[in-house]
Amino acid sequence: MPISDTIYSFEYNDDSRDNLDSFLKKVSFRYDVPSIHVAGTNGKSTVSKMLQNIYKAQGYKVGLFISSHYKRNVEEMIYINDEHISSSELEDIYNEYQKLFKKFDLSPFDIIVFIALTYFQRKCVSLTVIETGIGGECDSTNIFTPILSVITNVSIDHTDVLGVSLSEIARHKAGIIYNEVPTLIGDIDGDALDVIVEVSRRKNSKVTRIGTYHNLVNNPNGLNFEYKTYHNLFIPNKSKTNVSNACLVVDAIDLLKENFDVSEDSINKGLNSPLLPARFEIVEKDNITYVLDSAHNVEAIHKFREDVDSLRLDKETFVIFATVRDKNITVMLPEIGLLGKVYITTFTNKNAREESDYFLFLDEYEFRQDYHSLISELKEAHPWCAIIITGSSVFALTVSEEIRNGNI
Repeated sequence: MPISDTIYSFEYNDDSRDNLDSFLKKVSFRYDVPSIHVAGTNGKSTVSKMLQNIYKAQGYKVGLFISSHYKRNVEEMIYINDEHISSSELEDIYNEYQKLFKKFDLSPFDIIVFIALTYFQRKCVSLTVIETGIGGECDSTNIFTPILSVITNVSIDHTDVLGVSLSEIARHKAGIIYNEVPTLIGDIDGDALDVIVEVSRRKNSKVTRIGTYHNLVNNPNGLNFEYKTYHNLFIPNKSKTNVSNACLVVDAIDLLKENFDVSEDSINKGLNSPLLPARFEIVEKDNITYVLDSAHNVEAIHKFREDVDSLRLDKETFVIFATVRDKNITVMLPEIGLLGKVYITTFTNKNAREESDYFLFLDEYEFRQDYHSLISELKEAHPWCAIIITGSSVFALTVSEEIRNGNI
């Protein structure tokens, strides 16, 4: 059995954080690598990847932990300078602790986080960027003191775990704020901001808020912009949301310059590096424009729709939407429907919505079981069109890989 399958065969337990804490005490766990901890409802992976790209461009040895992977490949969650952990290295650490993993009944995510941090320490990285899973306060990644806490944004998602109000969700995410450790936040307002400010004051953590970018210029390969003292910054992406993510990253770099100096050239080089797939990914193939995005909640869908509008696609546009059962499709579907005709579908995942889960919406939106045949039909009937893929990170990433591999 592949090592990833072995790890994911462990059960998910509601009390897994208690189990993890007991395990860490047993193994005398201590993590001393300077680390940036990144939480937030949306944009965590993009911000984390941008940070790694910039520090790598400067010459640092950078560990990166991405908290999920759509194919459940643990290797592709743990990186050093863009090289993921090998299966043999992953298996070695797993085998060293497997009896204790079982004894303390750890969840797969507990195990993956522990392996990642152990791997980074043993490889003597300069610093790490660690993305939370869900929330922050009780998250399995929240087992070290960072040098900077980053909260990208706060919106409604994972209400079964984090609560139904913005203030409840913000309090969970504020759990990564530590005494005397600076905090950087994105575009956060209202009750969520009040909670973060209150927690920061109590912990004597200085809060820095993202500023406003200027002089946005659209060019064929991406977007140029200015931010604070930085001129002619560029990302190879057409999303204004990702420009905001880049600004947050620049702020993080500036806050840590005293200990991790970074030149403006390295910032430019890092921001110009490829983003993760399905983060407003645009693929032109056979006269079809594919726009793929991992937007999977109400706020993300709204920003994604605004980004697509800004493309001014001069093509007939179709949306293929798939999501999981806990998302607010009552709001998401009408929003995405502003872009074009919407088809709803499903994908291979135990939490994916099937046709029966859409029963209240089947009069308005056509359900298609097989999105492959749907895409083929759209390409044949509309050989010069735009096809938008969104609703779930797993779905968008799966289709992105299929397009790149020539399977669509």
